[in-house]
Amino acid sequence: MTELFVNGRKVRVEVPPGTRLIYVLRNDLALNGPKLGCARGQCGACTIHLDGIAARSCQISIEAVQGRSITTLEGLGTPDRPHPVQAAFIAEQALQCGYCTNGMIMQAAALIAAKPSPSEAEVSAMMNANLCRCGCQPRVVRAVMKAAGRTL
Repeated sequence: MTELFVNGRKVRVEVPPGTRLIYVLRNDLALNGPKLGCARGQCGACTIHLDGIAARSCQISIEAVQGRSITTLEGLGTPDRPHPVQAAFIAEQALQCGYCTNGMIMQAAALIAAKPSPSEAEVSAMMNANLCRCGCQPRVVRAVMKAAGRTL
């Protein structure tokens, strides 16, 4: 039995050693914010916060997260009280198909937490680590800047 701290609460799961965190989150805990995209840590769809830092959950074993704080999209905000990045993504319509949205929001929230007033160049550089095929990048950058209290 493995004890985890996910979205502010302790949970217990029984999974084989070496199980990747993405599978535990989606299959055992029914947290469907993180998406399994490339399974190689390159696309960013599976991004979560691990102790407040953006991390690719498809690359992290269950053993590596014991005693650490895990936050998924579901723990970032609520429908009634969305995180500023979530609200900005909605306001700027910074999504289309939605597959990459989890990773984009989690990456942006971690960026703003680490650097509350990033420049447009810093936002663009950070968000380039998350792949999106819908062509929403300009709206994503606008949304992140809006969430940081800056406008373009």
